[in-house]
Amino acid sequence: MTNKTILITGAAGLLGSRLADWIVKHQPNVTIIGVDDLSGGYIENVNPSVKFTQFDLATQTELLDHLFQTHKPTTVYHFAAYAAEALSPFIRNYNYTNNLLATANLINCSIKYDVKRFVFTSTMAVYGEGTPPFSEDTQRNPIDPYGVAKMACEMDIEIAGVQHGLDWCIIRPHNMYGAKQNIWDSYRNVLGIWMYKKLNDQPFTIFGDGEQERAFSYIDDSVECLWKAGWLPECSKQIINLGGIQHVSIREAAHTLADVVGGSEIIYLPPRHEVKYAYPTWQKSVDLLGFQHKTNLYDGLKKMWEWVLTQPERPRQIWSQYELDKGIYPFWQKDTLLKNSKLVREL
Repeated sequence: MTNKTILITGAAGLLGSRLADWIVKHQPNVTIIGVDDLSGGYIENVNPSVKFTQFDLATQTELLDHLFQTHKPTTVYHFAAYAAEALSPFIRNYNYTNNLLATANLINCSIKYDVKRFVFTSTMAVYGEGTPPFSEDTQRNPIDPYGVAKMACEMDIEIAGVQHGLDWCIIRPHNMYGAKQNIWDSYRNVLGIWMYKKLNDQPFTIFGDGEQERAFSYIDDSVECLWKAGWLPECSKQIINLGGIQHVSIREAAHTLADVVGGSEIIYLPPRHEVKYAYPTWQKSVDLLGFQHKTNLYDGLKKMWEWVLTQPERPRQIWSQYELDKGIYPFWQKDTLLKNSKLVREL
């Protein structure tokens, strides 16, 4: 690969930090510019070779423009997002600002400074209710504000491609997990939440009957595919599901993790507003990105748990005040979360 400069947003999160690690190891001639506001990621995750800047993509547009003007990235990997589907109805303003407005700002700069490929990680939440497995041409039908925001981002990117010639690739990853994931967020990343609970001698919690079906994807199996999405000609203006070859019930996932960590009590909480069955097709990722499902759930969780055990004790992230309290689930009441957390960082 010839010398090139890329921009990774969400550089301190799971996808961004792990992609940067892979590039540093396998593509040494690539200069990586990283951006993250550190609201959900950790500076310790950022590879030392990344030229990192901390700021908010949604509000600090002058810094964003200066970054593009200075570094002139040829490819943008936009991973920054607050992916809390079930919480998004209670933080609508933050959800749309963090996801939709930030993406719009990046699209503007990508058009203005002639970016060659804009890679956007969307979500399975855009499919919403339906009959899985969901293929890339399934009609978008989100049931929560997070899915709505991501759907709007997808559509805006598609419009930019038609009107301004912006080349793009939309990746819809499915429940990625692995080392460098945030396990201290109270509202997202169910496998990480359970690991946090194990560290703090608390039972795993399942919403409803646990028969919800999801596909979990070990990040190491997908990271090279993320890289390829930024430059392979056949990925131009394509939407691609990534990961999710094997789907399991949430109950089965909890029991698998319990086996990994040496046992855990599992308790059931009242159901919440969510899709019952959500898992994707995956052949397109094999055909276009060379995806290979190498790691089963047990082995991937074992590797992630080994990483978790090396991490320092960090505060648990809790919202100090929701935008909408009406209808908030009892298990997300602030007093309940405070009672179940040793250290707390309020968002």
